[in-house]
Amino acid sequence: MITSGPNPILELLDAFRRSKSLFAAEALGIFERLAGQPATAGELAAAMKLDSGALERLLDALVAMNLLNAEDGQYVNAPVANEYLVRSSPRSMNGYVRYSNDILFRLWANLEDAVREGTHRWPQTFDLEGPIFSSFFKTDEAMRTFLSGMHGFGMMSSPRVVEAFDLSHHTTLCDLGGATGHLVAAACDRYPQLQGILFELPRVISFAMEYPHARVKLHAGDFFSDVLPVADLYSLGRILHDWDEEKIQLLLRKIYAALPDGGALLIAEKLLHDDKQGPLPATLQSLNMLICTEGRERSLPEYRELLMGVGFSSVEGRRTGSPVDAILAVK
Repeated sequence: MITSGPNPILELLDAFRRSKSLFAAEALGIFERLAGQPATAGELAAAMKLDSGALERLLDALVAMNLLNAEDGQYVNAPVANEYLVRSSPRSMNGYVRYSNDILFRLWANLEDAVREGTHRWPQTFDLEGPIFSSFFKTDEAMRTFLSGMHGFGMMSSPRVVEAFDLSHHTTLCDLGGATGHLVAAACDRYPQLQGILFELPRVISFAMEYPHARVKLHAGDFFSDVLPVADLYSLGRILHDWDEEKIQLLLRKIYAALPDGGALLIAEKLLHDDKQGPLPATLQSLNMLICTEGRERSLPEYRELLMGVGFSSVEGRRTGSPVDAILAVK
């Protein structure tokens, strides 16, 4: 039997090194320094108070990873770094890079125990008890980092999600737990008739105000405990994968009861294959949910069973080619 040899294993052994190199470069501020301003390793090391030889090794690795360009001993950001790794860019993913470095990288170190016990790793890793997000978001800076990361992902995925189905006959979209409002804003951009509402926790609303959107009203509240704003279309972006079945059932029944006949729920999540053995990003995200939350990723048949179980009459799914896929459930 012909095999590929050890290359797949060797690539996996290197994978965390590539990730950590990216994380370290972002944490040190290298991409900010090299945004349109070429510099040598020595110049950067002097300005940033770093070891010149060690910095040069990191810079050369970033060149090999196509994140930096180098010519005549000077380094500068590659276009992809300027677009996604410079904090001032509207498509910046720095927040999620920092969250991955400071939080996920440490949580994933305890994956074995998560598999043994079937529970998230916040108490083991950070000695945090109680509701996961309230524990982590105890500082404004932690919340800002996470939300800015979600905004970067949303700028890539939300336009693809709102075009996956024809939403032109709806009049009001209320995005529940929509962070900075990137999904409802993308929907309003695509559908001129649509009015938008971002429904978020009061603390999150204060940050969402930094991302103003035309035709989107901000409404503070908790979707588990407060009355939902009136709408004929609700959306949940990267929400259902966070919670256990009991909380999901509670939220979906609440949304179903609030919708008029013909109303719908738009869900943005990664879709597993029907056999749940791919695609790889979705399976890895499901493991991420194991170590971070109470939830998991699902296949379309699983979403269909879940949604029709609370009363929805039609459930369709679409692959978007972006970091999340789209599911539409109609009442």
